[in-house]
Amino acid sequence: MKRPRIVLADDHSLLLGAFKSFLEPEFEVVGTFLDGRTLVDNVKDLHPDVIVLDIGMPLMNGISAGQKLKQEIPAVKLIYLTMNQDPDLAAEAFKLGASGYLLKSSAASELAFAIREALTGRSYVTPLITEGMVGSFVQNLKRKKPTHKLTLRQKEVLQLLAEGRSMKEVAAILNLTPRTVAFHKYTMMEQLNLKTGAELIQYAIKNSIIGA
Repeated sequence: MKRPRIVLADDHSLLLGAFKSFLEPEFEVVGTFLDGRTLVDNVKDLHPDVIVLDIGMPLMNGISAGQKLKQEIPAVKLIYLTMNQDPDLAAEAFKLGASGYLLKSSAASELAFAIREALTGRSYVTPLITEGMVGSFVQNLKRKKPTHKLTLRQKEVLQLLAEGRSMKEVAAILNLTPRTVAFHKYTMMEQLNLKTGAELIQYAIKNSIIGA
């Protein structure tokens, strides 16, 4: 029997190797990628059934990459594996076509189960964050569309934060102090009437600030 074809994308190569070793007895791992841009540019020829991807990847974050992948390969199943426990981000991932959402702290067996669920057309989200997701969907419906325009510097900060970089890393890249980066982040959230960092990333995705 033909094994389902799996692609893995995460910027930690040791983690990729561990996932590959665990999954290969049951699935065929046909490709591994360390950043979102390379994944989007090269995955189509691998004809994957499922793509397991991290959200905080360099060059293009996982949410933006997943959005592009669903446009190019509509039948592919996307499973997000992340350290981010924010239910808002999980809700956004499902809204954009995800089939699964797990935390990296979840057991490896949970990933295999999520892949099986996705292949049968069902969705899976780790029990560790499902409780907050219902409220997140309600908030998404109530949220007003932001009208403020961001400055060029704010967009630069947001681009890097959305790639999964820490405020300290953003500060080093843009030659700013971490305090200034924090100021820009919270100013943007206040201007746009957003309550969490995840909502700020969602705003960036929806307004094409990232993932170009």
